[in-house]
Amino acid sequence: MPTSSIIRAIIAFTLAAACLYLAIRHFMQHGFLLNNAYIFASKKERESMDKKPHYRQSAILFALLCIVFMATGLSIVLKNDKLLLYVLLPICAIAIVYAIVSSVREITKK
Repeated sequence: MPTSSIIRAIIAFTLAAACLYLAIRHFMQHGFLLNNAYIFASKKERESMDKKPHYRQSAILFALLCIVFMATGLSIVLKNDKLLLYVLLPICAIAIVYAIVSSVREITKK
């Protein structure tokens, strides 16, 4: 395996580990909330905001991103482009649809 492939695989697995760590922290509702609704809210809005659904949304998306980076790393290591086609694209589509639907649901609740 060429050195460039090894480096790309290491980067992909490192990003997967970082996303898994963030997903676990968000499921536990610990740490800074990495969600646009929270980040762009004023300080007053942040104090009165129910953070639980935002933590959950971010945790699910980080878990899906972890799967995406794991599939990318495995595709590089196994030299299998079909893995990207059959795993990566559907997971990316699911993540995008989930982000849109959950954001719309949160907006319509208010």
